[in-house]
Amino acid sequence: MCERVVASRAMTNSTFGRTGEDLAASFLERNGYLIVDRNVRWREGEIDLIVARAGVLAFVEVKSRRSRRYGVPAEAVTPAKQRRIRALAARYLSERRPIGARAIRFDVVEVARDPRGYQVRHLEDAF
Repeated sequence: MCERVVASRAMTNSTFGRTGEDLAASFLERNGYLIVDRNVRWREGEIDLIVARAGVLAFVEVKSRRSRRYGVPAEAVTPAKQRRIRALAARYLSERRPIGARAIRFDVVEVARDPRGYQVRHLEDAF
């Protein structure tokens, strides 16, 4: 799934990252996902979004980029980052015990800025 959103004005890195997460959450909601949790933090790291749809609980890593100079955003989800997210998901599941999830998966949402705005792309079962 892919979508384009028009954007304006320059922003700081933290504001840009938060904007990317907000765009990703809105995109997922418009596509039938329920936002279960956002920015779940532990000392070991953070899970950006946890969403659910049709009995599947998805742990979502949001990657935002101002340009494609260094590749597409999903390329920044390295094997080490994937291992960290899997470990955090296991901790989340053991501590929070979400009800109703029959399956889990790991998604990436790319938010890329270009001269025409933001492009949002959802990669289901990315790793």
